[in-house]
Amino acid sequence: MKKLLVFCLICLPLFTEAQNYETNVEAQKEIRRIGFLVGEWEGTGWIMNQSREKLTFEQTEKVSLKLNDTALLIEGQGTSDGNIVHNALAIVTMAEGSGQYKFSSFLQSNQQGTYKAELLDNVFYWYPVENVRYVITINDQGQWHEIGEANSGGTWYKFFEMTLNKK
Repeated sequence: MKKLLVFCLICLPLFTEAQNYETNVEAQKEIRRIGFLVGEWEGTGWIMNQSREKLTFEQTEKVSLKLNDTALLIEGQGTSDGNIVHNALAIVTMAEGSGQYKFSSFLQSNQQGTYKAELLDNVFYWYPVENVRYVITINDQGQWHEIGEANSGGTWYKFFEMTLNKK
């Protein structure tokens, strides 16, 4: 009897973990709604610096579904004059029980955070800080079109834009 009790205590964590392998079907369904981003993309863009000058860059984005389609992995890299100016990784998942997306971002500078994101009428928004949003759409030419905007006094001002073609 003592051996059976020891065996059960040893095996209990294995049985508990086995239950965690089930796919969250609702999360899977919601992540698949942003599956239009999946693929390898390349193109150009610009960003406005603090001196209000437009700086241009070349950009690539590699996007794939992970974890049985319950997470979206985005790997982005921007270069200008052959130098890496942007190197980021993002993971989009569902916020537990909220029906909202979570956009977790990681930069080469070790900056990281998890932010609110949402899909409205096939337009994907994510909000890294209050009064700033990024808006991603697939335009009529099938291109990834993304803008970054800042809200000042109720008006949104564009500070970033890029257009990428699917490879």
